Amino acid sequence: MPDFAINIVRADYAKTTHAQAILYLLDHYACSLEGGATPLNTETRENLIHALSIRPHLFSVLAFEGTSPVGLLNGIESFSTFAAMPVINIHDIVVLESHRRSGIGALLIAETEAIARERGACKLTLEVLEGNTGARALYEKLGFAPYQLDPAMGSAYFLSKPL
Repeated sequence: MPDFAINIVRADYAKTTHAQAILYLLDHYACSLEGGATPLNTETRENLIHALSIRPHLFSVLAFEGTSPVGLLNGIESFSTFAAMPVINIHDIVVLESHRRSGIGALLIAETEAIARERGACKLTLEVLEGNTGARALYEKLGFAPYQLDPAMGSAYFLSKPL
């Protein structure tokens, strides 16, 4: 666990401090190699918080050290047709470099797991880049594993098609 006091909160998009923290942390991630090394564009910065706030299947969890934002997790509820239950996808997870390997990522995921249980979800999902070994180690330690229905068919892999 962290060596400093961390407060984990479910974001309220109407709170200016939460909105600013989300934009700051997401932009920080976007500028990193893992996030594509490109800052958020102006249109995204201007519209993101409103877009998040009008979608009931989206949520954000924030980590603060005092009043300073140090971590963010954005989650999305989807649906498993095989289980007829919700699924929570961890879409973004950000921890400032200065606070990595201190337990903040695990705290963000624990709060997300609590949200998933409250919503009656059957599982958590996420994607991670192969080269992000630190994040992969954390996820595996927390019980995440490659997705398989039958080992004979192999593991699922993530595809994307820009529109």
